Amino acid sequence: MKKEFAVIGLGRFGSSIIKELRELNVNVLAIDKDEAVINDYKDMVTEAVIGNTMDENVLKSVGITNFDHVIVAIGENLQASILTTLILKDLGVEKVTVKAQNDYHGRVLEKIGADAVIHPERDIGRLLAHRLVSAHTLDILEISDDHSIVEFKAIDDFTDKTLEQLDFRNEFGVSVLAIKRHEHIIVSPDANTKIIEDDILILIASDQDLSKFEIVMGDH
Repeated sequence: MKKEFAVIGLGRFGSSIIKELRELNVNVLAIDKDEAVINDYKDMVTEAVIGNTMDENVLKSVGITNFDHVIVAIGENLQASILTTLILKDLGVEKVTVKAQNDYHGRVLEKIGADAVIHPERDIGRLLAHRLVSAHTLDILEISDDHSIVEFKAIDDFTDKTLEQLDFRNEFGVSVLAIKRHEHIIVSPDANTKIIEDDILILIASDQDLSKFEIVMGDH
């Protein structure tokens, strides 16, 4: 059985989620209060509904509790985002992910029961800053307040050397979780694994050690 998703709010963020979910061939319900926006996306989703999700009856009418995952992607209206999230959790929706506008908004969402809170603008800014320091940083994922996982394109100096020779842990305080090699992923590579050209290293480190590593690598 296909998973059922609902996306509330079809701004840039919500619409991008819909497009990606469509590619994954899952059932998607789209909800927005703007009829023109709904008309733009109704052919991309399983069902499109015009409605104000601050009204509990609107959410009940679409059977929102039957969905596996609801994404609240409401834009600038913090009241609508918070109240919609609160109603969804009160109704018993199992998984609710919400877009936060800022850290304060995010803390409020967590306190009222959001299962996951994402900060797309903050994360984009963080990634850009890391890329400015080192062009080899491709992506970054914050996993705690002080640790992150990064995708890092191997520099020329790494080519044809083993992980044991490079000794990332002792040299830089970072650990190699995996290596992306074209279409393949080497999970938990051993010390004898040799880095080849165009490898992408999946690294985990404290933010402090990561910053030092990127600064050093930024000179290459």
